[in-house]
Amino acid sequence: MTADVLPQLTAEVTAAAHPDATPCHCGAATTTLAHRPDTTVLRHAATVAKAHAPGTDPTVLTLRLAIATGLPDVFLPPLAPAPAAFVDDRPVTLWPYGVPLDPDAPEAAPWEAAATLLALLHRTPPTPTAPPMAGPAKAAHAIARLSEALAATGAHPAAPPVLRAWSALPAWARAEAPAPGRPRTLCHGDLHLGQLVRYPAPDGSWRLIDVDDLGVGDPAWDLARPASWYACGLLPPDEWTRFLGAYRAAGGPAVPQDGDPWAALDVPARALTVQTGARYLAKAIAAERPLDEVERSLIDACARMAPE
Repeated sequence: MTADVLPQLTAEVTAAAHPDATPCHCGAATTTLAHRPDTTVLRHAATVAKAHAPGTDPTVLTLRLAIATGLPDVFLPPLAPAPAAFVDDRPVTLWPYGVPLDPDAPEAAPWEAAATLLALLHRTPPTPTAPPMAGPAKAAHAIARLSEALAATGAHPAAPPVLRAWSALPAWARAEAPAPGRPRTLCHGDLHLGQLVRYPAPDGSWRLIDVDDLGVGDPAWDLARPASWYACGLLPPDEWTRFLGAYRAAGGPAVPQDGDPWAALDVPARALTVQTGARYLAKAIAAERPLDEVERSLIDACARMAPE
């Protein structure tokens, strides 16, 4: 990322919010919603612009935008069917503003809405041009980033449990092979509560956002993060029950409609535990800080998954 990304993206989102090409006199400030090495998101008035990660294939991104456009009851609809511009060689997409979950009101977490949206997505027949879901590839990327951090700084006592747990996963969960004997549906690929917004703002229905990992894969992957949090003790049992019950009630195909869901969820949940633990550990190593309580719980879960 260069220092020019923010001003260039500011110009793009301001222009998109005022397509008549007149100077902006709306009084709205341009605000930064996210600014990380892999994502920059700005808002101006009711328009949001996202600069996607370096190396994002604009052709594949356009296919993902088309899927979102065709599912307006599931996804926040993009404002343009293809990247609207390029900033620092990164494709920029345009979106209407939706209101995210209030981080200070966790009791309002829309678990039922998230589960219902996932079930609707998973029940939608994929198009022949739909790209693969990027979930397992993200897990492999997290391990690669951890390996890079360890190569730069040396050994870390929390790393061996994570790497052992990764090695114990089957090849498909490490993005090395297709998932055998599993349904293949449209999947979000990176589901968490930060991927939901209310649209139209401020109090419309919940919609999914972020199409970067959208594609065809094992739908259990979309349930894997809340399943992982539940298994690690980070998600209360009642919230997990609400989520799973709503998914089943909406006819989601990732798990059986009754009985034990863990035959389908075990491997994806373990993979998400390793992915999240690796990502947090790499960040802690880079910041030269100790692990916090949540991060330690993930490392402990990795240790239980693949003991010495």
